[in-house]
Amino acid sequence: MAGLAAGCVSQPSEYTNPSQGIEIGVGEQFMIALESNPTTGYEWEADFDESLLKLAQSDFTPARTGLTGAGGEQRFTFEGLKASKTEVTLTYKRQWEQDFAERRTFVVSIK
Repeated sequence: MAGLAAGCVSQPSEYTNPSQGIEIGVGEQFMIALESNPTTGYEWEADFDESLLKLAQSDFTPARTGLTGAGGEQRFTFEGLKASKTEVTLTYKRQWEQDFAERRTFVVSIK
């Protein structure tokens, strides 16, 4: 039974729309998943208050098309550190350029 319980780890809630508020408890995680295509040089960069949130994981999953240069999904998993209200701003840009293609801001309430 212990092995069965260990396999039942819940996945963090996933958010893709900044108009949807995010509510978590201290120590809980959530994931922001956005379409991305790093083969073009563009990637999402996360800006957040590190005293309130910890970036637990960041990764890219290519689309399952098998096509070279196809996009996919960039995921950021955060953990709430202490009760507060904060924001995560994600900017889609090329690292060597000042301008950005897109910016999304997610509001996070940590209880």
